[in-house]
Amino acid sequence: MLYLFIDKNRIKALHLKKSILGQYETLVFSKTYQSSNLLEQGKIVNIDFVASAVKEALQSLSEREIKDRDTLLILPQESYSFLRIQVPSDIATSAISSFVKDKARSNLPINLDEYSYDYFLEEGTSGKYIHFFAIENTSLTKYKEALQLIELKLRVILPETVTYFKLFQKTLRKDKKENILYVTYDENKLTGILYDSYGQTSSEKWMVQLDDKKVEEALKQKTLELEQKGVKLNRLILAGTQSEKVRQDTFTKEIGVWTNPLKRIIPEFYQEYLKLLISSSNKPFSVLSYEACVGGFIFHEQHKNFSLLNNAKRRGGRFFTLPKVNFIKKELIIFLGSFIGSFILFMLVSQYKFDFNFAFLQTRVKPTPTVMPTKPTPKLTSTPLPKVNKSQLKIKVLNGSGIKGKASEVKDLLKEKGYQEILTGNADSFDYQQTEIQVKKSKASVTSTVKNDLKENLTSFKESTLDEDEAADIILIIGSDFK
Repeated sequence: MLYLFIDKNRIKALHLKKSILGQYETLVFSKTYQSSNLLEQGKIVNIDFVASAVKEALQSLSEREIKDRDTLLILPQESYSFLRIQVPSDIATSAISSFVKDKARSNLPINLDEYSYDYFLEEGTSGKYIHFFAIENTSLTKYKEALQLIELKLRVILPETVTYFKLFQKTLRKDKKENILYVTYDENKLTGILYDSYGQTSSEKWMVQLDDKKVEEALKQKTLELEQKGVKLNRLILAGTQSEKVRQDTFTKEIGVWTNPLKRIIPEFYQEYLKLLISSSNKPFSVLSYEACVGGFIFHEQHKNFSLLNNAKRRGGRFFTLPKVNFIKKELIIFLGSFIGSFILFMLVSQYKFDFNFAFLQTRVKPTPTVMPTKPTPKLTSTPLPKVNKSQLKIKVLNGSGIKGKASEVKDLLKEKGYQEILTGNADSFDYQQTEIQVKKSKASVTSTVKNDLKENLTSFKESTLDEDEAADIILIIGSDFK
């Protein structure tokens, strides 16, 4: 399938060709058009120009004609209308479809009869949320016409916001509601979309051209603007090709919001998808350059029935979908053939008596002496430590001992123990005699695990409670007693 992302003046293409082993050979193309725009307010400016741009992408992807013409199209935020709806706990599944349409009609300034739309559900411990998307039929027709000019078959349309959410969703906990700003840092420009633990929360798309402005300064200003509107950010996801230059620790400190670079999230949480994508060139495949296409691939694998080409009214309210399991046809045929062949051979053998003499293979074997069982020594039991997901804990290590490089040394030690989100810095002074551990009350259960992991370096800690508003879950202030 061809995963095609079209923005105002940019096009990105990712073609995936499935191999016999279930992996995908990747072909990629990206180009920014400076002289003229492909889209204005999410709508095609000129059908021929868009068709020409996509044709250039196809020709660059491969010298030979790409046989698979099925296309998944990813469109920018401006192309569609968005509504997020909280689902009442007492509503029947059969009533969901009419409930969603009534909400859309009353909350969106559109005529649903002139739009194609669809929705999906995100569910957690504190509630269920429907994400509803709609695109105008006249706009949709132009996209279809542009692709038909180069004989591409439009199979699925996805909003860009759902593709980005899929790239960091695994880092979220549904029992804890967080506010997240997803920021793409690319071409000296910042683009941001607001999410929480259940998905997109706003249809607003924030954009700023940096020019001579520092990226940290622009994000700090945006953070303060959101706080004035009553939205306190818990996390910032930094994507885009220019995000590779950013250092997580200094970036988090300057902005005041815990920052997760996408370049670290993908290898850590989405390794199973990366293993499926095989680069067709000598260069490694860059997720940061094609994040919308990769996110579209993951989303489509998990939500096969969702597409803005499908009107939800035709689906009869059936939107609770599970990821579809794909079986590889060739392997299935081989397995069935082997099974049938083995069965036929067994039936033939059972019809005749064969006397096979394998006496020449027999050797004398000395009898093994019988060993009397001994009573097992009872093992000493200890109180098990609580199960902790170390990769999701946010830890700040501060050097209070005055020994140069001590915080980095402790960071490396914690990394070996499985902790991932670790920042370092200096404490307010270098006069700490005893190492201090500060833990949020909500994370108190992990204290024993951290202490146990550091028991070879320390006999005791000074313990205190950390304010819940802190970005980190745990602060370790290293004293002179730390070995």
